[in-house]
Amino acid sequence: MMLKAIHAQENKESAREKAAQVGEKLKEMRLSAVAKKLTDGIEEILTYMDFTTQHWTRIRTNNTIERLDREIKRRIKAIDAFPDGQGALMLVCARLRYVAGTQWGPRRLNMDHLSKPEEELLSDIIAG
Repeated sequence: MMLKAIHAQENKESAREKAAQVGEKLKEMRLSAVAKKLTDGIEEILTYMDFTTQHWTRIRTNNTIERLDREIKRRIKAIDAFPDGQGALMLVCARLRYVAGTQWGPRRLNMDHLSKPEEELLSDIIAG
């Protein structure tokens, strides 16, 4: 719950401040190793905040990659045995090509807002 509060912040600076507060709270709870891991890696954790806010929810998680991994594992298990490593590689590449062509295109990240001026973007965010 405390870690979710970091990602709920509106900008990177407030997220850093919240991370420092969470780090202190973790130290009080005698979880100093976790606090150190959080404070040492906060810049990497908040990298997604360097992008436009419309893309934050899509790029801050790796759910898409995890789903793709599960799909590839499922297909490999269905075949059971490959004559050589090249066959497995071809299966994985074919699946990656299909997913990249159908699911990671314009539907994945909407780029329409990039052509709008910054003032218009802020009004869109405020309006909801």
